[in-house]
Amino acid sequence: MAKSKKFLDSVFEQFDSYDEVCVECFNIYDEDRDGALNFDECSKLISDLLQSKTYSVTEEHKERIFSLLDEDKDGLICQEDFRRCGYYWLKQTLKPVSAFVIVDVQNDFIDGSLSLQNCPAGHDGAEVVPVINHLLDTCSFDLVVYTKDWHPDNHISFIENVKQRPITKSCKIKAEEAKVYDTVEFDGPPRTEQKLWPKHCVNGTWGSELHPDLKIVEGAEYVNKGCHSEVDSYSAFWDNNKLTQTDLVRILAKHKVTDVYVCGVAYDVCVGFTAIHSLEHGFRTILIDDACRGVDTEAIEQTQRKLVDSGGIIVHSSKVKAIVSGEDRPSALGLQTAKNVALARELVNRGIVK
Repeated sequence: MAKSKKFLDSVFEQFDSYDEVCVECFNIYDEDRDGALNFDECSKLISDLLQSKTYSVTEEHKERIFSLLDEDKDGLICQEDFRRCGYYWLKQTLKPVSAFVIVDVQNDFIDGSLSLQNCPAGHDGAEVVPVINHLLDTCSFDLVVYTKDWHPDNHISFIENVKQRPITKSCKIKAEEAKVYDTVEFDGPPRTEQKLWPKHCVNGTWGSELHPDLKIVEGAEYVNKGCHSEVDSYSAFWDNNKLTQTDLVRILAKHKVTDVYVCGVAYDVCVGFTAIHSLEHGFRTILIDDACRGVDTEAIEQTQRKLVDSGGIIVHSSKVKAIVSGEDRPSALGLQTAKNVALARELVNRGIVK
């Protein structure tokens, strides 16, 4: 018999220790009392846990989740397997901790030197502001993070600076021929491939400030990126060469975040890179489609495909509140949780982490 999500929530709340939670859940779904969950029994648990009015649980997701939780791959999840990983899978699914990461909603991208309206897609970046503000007003995010491009005046990405650094001899575009949106390769070191943009978001200028209509919430965290003159940083996690990290992963870890909701500008650049790196760091990642605007339509579509293929989900802002509250639990997020648990188990077994 199918159980409700509220029933599983009550089991989680009822017991003080994870061992008690695991034993209780295990006993509920071990219907044949053989001391192990077979696929059909585990499938019922997955269906009950991820019940949703909006999202269906696919058989593929059930099979993949079962396989990830089945440590010794014998087609059964014994109580020890379940104790070792089932609790953390249940906890992340039932009690997620959410962060709303608002990427680069800055004046220069909306009304300034790199206004999206002047980019190939012709998007109006200002359209994200009311959507984001509504989400801040209606959703109970555990953490809000604002990110900003924060470039020095001599930044490598500015077309105005293209002649300041030697370009590799093999690069087909010479400095005197370079145009906005061209990609060149600088000699370095290290050699750096760089797309050229108009000067934008120079630290301390009007263009680098968050848009005045964007709601700022008390207690939010702020992450500046692209601060080094010799390397760009599309992602709010890493610079483009992955040589240095920002403070974002430390901030998310400090708050014990499991779920990262990403929005802002530009969809196919900083938003997309941030969402992909969020997945790489093991966060369940949700991109809010109508709270993003981008540079190039084809690149936006490529970003969407890559995100979904990597395990993220893309949703309309009207769906966010139900996911944050746990009313809706998309099975793709349940699968991502199982991947995280399996990876953590592997690292423990290999002695890399304790």
